[in-house]
Amino acid sequence: MRKLILIEFLTLNGVIQGPGGPEEDTSGGFKYGGWIVPYSDEVLGKVIREQMKEPFNLLIGRKTYDNWAAYWPHHESNWPGINAATKYVASRTPSLKLDWENSILMTGDIVREIKDLKEQDGLDLHVYGSGDLIQTLLKHDLVDELRLKIFPITLGAGKSLFAEGTIPAAFKLIDSSISSKGVIIARYERAGDIKTGSF
Repeated sequence: MRKLILIEFLTLNGVIQGPGGPEEDTSGGFKYGGWIVPYSDEVLGKVIREQMKEPFNLLIGRKTYDNWAAYWPHHESNWPGINAATKYVASRTPSLKLDWENSILMTGDIVREIKDLKEQDGLDLHVYGSGDLIQTLLKHDLVDELRLKIFPITLGAGKSLFAEGTIPAAFKLIDSSISSKGVIIARYERAGDIKTGSF
């Protein structure tokens, strides 16, 4: 059995859209692309490099795949192993052609296919970006771990990590740190159902 791990950059109000650059995702008129860039430092860089060194398979949505397939095959020295990793691509386009090596198209019952993947032996499934796919994962309680980098800004509009449809779920903090520029780096694992009480 393998874990499904969300690895995301987000703002204080939960926006995950276009963190890496102005043209990354301008859908909906989003104009703040590249909002993580001013917060780069050695602490954040070290965490990201360590995560990139882990053995993994990717589970990503179509838009993230298109962006990455245009970039990573030519820059593998920055992420050794990215091209050799199996890439499961969730898409609503059955005829989609995948040119990046080791890419597998998933166009059927995505929830069932992901459940089947998780039940198999193999490397953990890492999810980056993929805003639409994430909503499906959260709605169907498929996420085992969250690795979040929470940046000290708010954006009034943009795709949200926890959008409508996210099920109630408890998580346990298993590791955290803070960068020199105020980025909270937190790792959570799934911890059962929500518990309530009164004072």
